[in-house]
Amino acid sequence: MGPATGHRHLDLLNGGYATRSPAPSLLPAQSFTMRNVTILCLLYGTLTLGILSALLYVHFHRDHVSNWQKKPQEPASIWKLDKKLQQQAILGSGQIPRQHVRTERPNKDETKERRPFLKLDENFNYTDPEFLHGLLIYGLNTIISKSLGNQRHVPDTRDKMCLKKRYPTRLPTASVVICFHNEEFNTLFRTVSSVMNLTPHQILEEIILVDDMSEFDDLKEKLDYHLEIFREKIKIIRTKKREGLIRARLMGAARASGDVLVFLDSHCEVNRVWLEPLLAAIAKDRKMVVCPMVDSIDHLTLNYYPSPIVRGAFNWHLQFEWDTVFTYEMDGPEGPTTPIRSPAMSGGIFAINRHYFNEIGQYDKEMNLWGAENLELSLRFLQL
Repeated sequence: MGPATGHRHLDLLNGGYATRSPAPSLLPAQSFTMRNVTILCLLYGTLTLGILSALLYVHFHRDHVSNWQKKPQEPASIWKLDKKLQQQAILGSGQIPRQHVRTERPNKDETKERRPFLKLDENFNYTDPEFLHGLLIYGLNTIISKSLGNQRHVPDTRDKMCLKKRYPTRLPTASVVICFHNEEFNTLFRTVSSVMNLTPHQILEEIILVDDMSEFDDLKEKLDYHLEIFREKIKIIRTKKREGLIRARLMGAARASGDVLVFLDSHCEVNRVWLEPLLAAIAKDRKMVVCPMVDSIDHLTLNYYPSPIVRGAFNWHLQFEWDTVFTYEMDGPEGPTTPIRSPAMSGGIFAINRHYFNEIGQYDKEMNLWGAENLELSLRFLQL
């Protein structure tokens, strides 16, 4: 049988050979036409996809521009630094992390309560060499910081229900651990003095300051001299080499004797009745790790702003972020004063039972840089 009439192949089903006719072949003209149709379909499909992509881009771009224009813009002349210097001034210090940023704007009925208590002079010279030097070295306005001195009164930003809250008279004692490296003197001292002045004497076991190889002279003898007024409660540890935040905190925790470890940043100010809620929660459950609400202090004006009720979380890139707290979580009799479950902590400020901290393995001492220790601990807590 010739190739034009048929061919043989193995039929596995019948176990033998069978003869089948081949499929009819296309004529040259038909093949050419089908090829053209296929090319045209691909071309039109590509053009259609490109047009749709362009329309979607224009739509989302207009929507983004519209939303951006609706947001109130800050004055463009707030300070007269070129963009490169601004970026270096704000992000390049490396000594002081950026303050926590509010995740939502105040409601209309809260505007009065959230109004800043200190206004920056409109004639303030943002090109002052002293201002620029302080901003580059410390990451904040040192002129304002010096004018505020070693202590100040910040507005009471607690919820109204917090004012009525009562805590047990017998609470665990706390060891407050504060690590610093080349911190601005007045900022550090305000941190210490706010803890001393706004913490009941009977629950504050000690404040442990860990100087991680600071280079500035005012953090040596001058600091020791000014801290003499708190000598009954203050312990100072000075490292012999640069250890980093994690190992510095571990050194402070090793010297602590209080029931609870409270870690604070070296550039914060506590508010009224700040410690009692943390200790009361841990007194109920020794395995509870507690983070307070963290208000913000503007790094240029040093104005104090309250924070909305948020919780710590992280995204799929393992980046920490603030998340919304649902209203039903605060519908109980205690309202917003009740502890709220949180999948992650910010890391800089939290309280934990000292023995439980040792049981879980403390920090990973091999971490040389700060920035991931909070998520590492958070994930470890979630597994327990």
